[in-house]
Parts: sequence; C-alpha cells; structure tokens
Amino acid sequence: MEIADRRIATFHFTLFDQDGRQLTTTRGQDPAVHMHGTGGIVPGLEKALAGKQAGDQFEVSVPPEQGFGAHHPELVQTLPRSMFNSARAPEVGEKLLAQTARGPLDVVVTGVDGDTITVDGNHPLAGKTFKIDVEVVDVRVATPQELQFGV
Repeated sequence: MEIADRRIATFHFTLFDQDGRQLTTTRGQDPAVHMHGTGGIVPGLEKALAGKQAGDQFEVSVPPEQGFGAHHPELVQTLPRSMFNSARAPEVGEKLLAQTARGPLDVVVTGVDGDTITVDGNHPLAGKTFKIDVEVVDVRVATPQELQFGV
C-alpha cells in the first residue's frame, strides 16, 4: 500500500541541518505517525512521502519555502530586562511564551547583555535548508476515529 491522502504513514526520520549536523531523530524511539495530506508535517517532507511504501528509505533536502518558511527579522527583538517577570535573567537557548498583539508566540532567548534580552520568534530552521533521512515503517488505511479526530 502506498502513502496517499488520508492514509496513516508510520516512519522513522533523522533531521540534519544544512551543515550535516544531526538535530533530532526518532530512531531508537517510537516512529512518527502521520495522516498524509493533512498538513501535519512540513510540505517538503509530505510531498516526498507521497507514493512511498513500507520498507522504502530515502533522503530529502527541504528548502525554506517547503520547510519552515522564511526568516522574519521583525520576529527578533531586543527588549529591556525589566519586561521579564522573573528574579533571574533568562538564559540563551531558553524557550519563553511571549504575549503579542496577535496572541501568544513561542520565542527563544538568543542573547542576554546586561539590561537587555534578545528573543527570536522564528522557528530555528526558518530560512534554512535541511535534510531528512526517512525510513517508512508502515502504511495503512486510517480508522474512522482517526479520520474524524486526527492521529
């Protein structure tokens, strides 16, 4: 059975940045489970999975427009430390939830310098090409419950 819309694909993957450094993997853990055609994964990977079968192994290079989109400089801000309601300064790499005019936004602290803290609301892979090694473990028809509520 091939991966197609509304079928459940189970797969292992290893994600590498553009310099070849491994960022994350499902190997040694439970594989990813995805209902194809629902937009639950980046478009470049979903497109590459289409038509694959259990046992298929492949590598895909995903450009920003098919991955996490462009890097938006306006999502990087340097703010006064006084805006943070904490007894301690956040640390570089720490994830925070910012309240914006458009609602909550996950940000990462990218710099701490005296009385200022720089945060970035972009996905860490925004504006970057990355590579994914994939092994399809299983392909099956979605259950009625999965079709109604997702995976």
